[in-house]
Amino acid sequence: MVAVFIWVMIYPMMIQIDFASIKDVGQRPRGLVLTLVINWLVKPFTMAALAVLFFEHVFAPWVDPASASEYIAGMILLGVAPCTAMVFVWSQLVKGDAAYTLVQVSVNDLIMVFAFAPIAAFLLGVTDVTVPWQTLALSTVLYVVLPLLAGVVTRYVWLNAGGPQRLARGVAALKPWSVVGLIATVVLLFGFQARTLIDKPLVIGMIAVPLVLQSYGIFAISYVAAWKLRLPHSIAAPACMIGTSNFFELAVAVAISLFGLNSGAALATVVGVLVEVPVMLSLVALANRTRRWFPG
Repeated sequence: MVAVFIWVMIYPMMIQIDFASIKDVGQRPRGLVLTLVINWLVKPFTMAALAVLFFEHVFAPWVDPASASEYIAGMILLGVAPCTAMVFVWSQLVKGDAAYTLVQVSVNDLIMVFAFAPIAAFLLGVTDVTVPWQTLALSTVLYVVLPLLAGVVTRYVWLNAGGPQRLARGVAALKPWSVVGLIATVVLLFGFQARTLIDKPLVIGMIAVPLVLQSYGIFAISYVAAWKLRLPHSIAAPACMIGTSNFFELAVAVAISLFGLNSGAALATVVGVLVEVPVMLSLVALANRTRRWFPG
């Protein structure tokens, strides 16, 4: 059921991807490069390091090793999955360049097709969590590749049937369902973990600590780098939001597939959802207050 709503949420965004527009970013590549470096060369490894630090050392006296291993796995899955749909909300709130944000997310999704499973398998293996490679690959196909292909095909059909006007009408009709998919996914995730969230507040707090540190730390690194690169705020702010937030729907789905619905890994990814919204809203406020630091 969660997978169905993930599709409903992601598919309309995929239809809007115009791969020809990626070439236009070549004239302003620094924002895209920043996003890719943070998402694939920094964020997964800092998340894994923080997870191990807290659950194998700081919180070790209060968490049994088996549970700690699952919490670490869930946080690693969050760190390897850069955000897709929710980025457009954050980008709009910081008055970002919508077209540039779409290209950033599109390129991240393309890279995710090839990078998610290998990086996740590597980091899980380094932390002594053994997972079936086939499940990671299948999850990538189900939740990234198929929506991407479906979006590309739909876009092609609509453009041939009625041109840009038909495409615009189709996207407008699907957008409300994208919102429904997002809300339903969040409601289902919290519903499945409601008992655990109520019964284990201390565990929730412990999982939240490294996730919050990761979010603010990655944003700080990204924001300073964007300022050093002299990016305009309309590109810098969304780029940092993409690096900070997570594709929690994919992380949750993979955690459930690998470890089970009631596992510690699934719980960690759901706590990621719980933490992300207030943290991201605080970062939106910070980005808007510091707009004057950037050109444009």
